[in-house]
Amino acid sequence: MEDRDALLKKKVQRTVEVLPAKELAKLDEVIARYAGKAGHLIPALKDAQEMYGYLPMEVQHRIADGLHVSPSHVYGVVTFYSFFTIMPRGRHTIRLCLGTACYVKGSKEILETIVREVGINVGETSQDGRFTIEAVRCLGACGLAPVMMIGEDTHGNVDPKDTLRIIQAYE
Repeated sequence: MEDRDALLKKKVQRTVEVLPAKELAKLDEVIARYAGKAGHLIPALKDAQEMYGYLPMEVQHRIADGLHVSPSHVYGVVTFYSFFTIMPRGRHTIRLCLGTACYVKGSKEILETIVREVGINVGETSQDGRFTIEAVRCLGACGLAPVMMIGEDTHGNVDPKDTLRIIQAYE
């Protein structure tokens, strides 16, 4: 238990990230909009992530200070919800379903193709900032299995041979 607490404390400690003053002023506007209101941590985090594309530790700490909550609470919320990220993401997030229906119909082969062609593993972002790959348990479209989403676009009944053509359409 002590090791886990020490690890969490280390992750939540302030890091040296330098965000421009102009961006911090915009973040302060977001914080001011939600300050003093119960239950507004998630909307504040959502707005901040839309500004930066992710939630670096400096942003999390500034939100914690502004909303008068602990940094560990903010970090706990950020890491609990899958739509928040503490790492920069690519311009296009590829979400591939590995749930039972999709897996049986070939999503593992599709994932292998994506990993090979994009050159990164699940949870990583390509060096050119183009793609981030995520493996998910369900996209809610089992009738279209195998399914992948790129950004907001849903691709159903994906044939592993078509995978490369699909991802190449995204610049």
